[in-house]
Amino acid sequence: MPASDICIVNMITSHKNATTAHLALLATNIFFAINFTAIKYLVNHGLVLPFGLNLIRVAITTGLLWIMFIFRPEKVRIERADWGRFVLCALTGIAINQLLFVKGLSMTYSIHASLLMLTTPILITISAAWLLRERLSVYKIAGLAMGIAGSAVLIMSRNHSGNASDVLWGDILVIINAVSYTAYFILVKPLMLKYKPAVVIRMVFTIGLFMILPFCFNEFIQTPWSRYGATDFMILALITCCGTFLAYLFNVYGIKKLGASVAGSYIYSQPVFAALIAMLVLGEVLSFYKIIAAIFIFTGVYLANKST
Repeated sequence: MPASDICIVNMITSHKNATTAHLALLATNIFFAINFTAIKYLVNHGLVLPFGLNLIRVAITTGLLWIMFIFRPEKVRIERADWGRFVLCALTGIAINQLLFVKGLSMTYSIHASLLMLTTPILITISAAWLLRERLSVYKIAGLAMGIAGSAVLIMSRNHSGNASDVLWGDILVIINAVSYTAYFILVKPLMLKYKPAVVIRMVFTIGLFMILPFCFNEFIQTPWSRYGATDFMILALITCCGTFLAYLFNVYGIKKLGASVAGSYIYSQPVFAALIAMLVLGEVLSFYKIIAAIFIFTGVYLANKST
């Protein structure tokens, strides 16, 4: 085959891989957006308790990760010095993160939670700058201020009605969850560089499963399985198989092919999808204060990630 033909084939292959990666990242954020409404649906209808749902989604995802390992085995030797970091990643990325996210979401609105989760990239940018001893630019400081202002608008608003039991505490738990995920993101990066991403995710989920088991088991055994219909099981499958297992794998694939910055930019689409789904399914209202908060938070994310 002539060199020119080989070059064309390589270009086509590269283009296909990039397109697949973009679709994977889009699917990831759609899955995450669906999670907000799907979790609210199951909890609001008394079909599962928040911690019980956590145990279900983490246990099923862990099982699927190990099944994938059985079909695609790989020899991996984890160094003793890295076990402590794996435990910390499981604590921040699974135990604290997952428990507070579902619990907070069950208490507040889906739109609130999706917007507050958007503060994660702001926290990651500021934390990375602090840890790497980089000078905080005016953009980063302004981005942090805008993110805090947007979060404050959501938390302090008194215009609450509908499917939320305790908006204030729910919002606070979601913010703490975002802080925990920020710590996880920073802690896991050296492991991602040292081991294959699938290996890291599998170990983090496995350790995290044992961490949350004592806190979640009591609520798990109270799950009224006899009340579940075909639709309810389908929604549970969306949360576990799509919103957790596939979302994590697709996100890792997108980061590998396109880089973290491109993958991170897709988070902007998540609250948009989440708001549309919540309004259609749960009847939530995109009120004026939510729009103002969204403008503040979106601007904050943009400024925090803007180069000087």
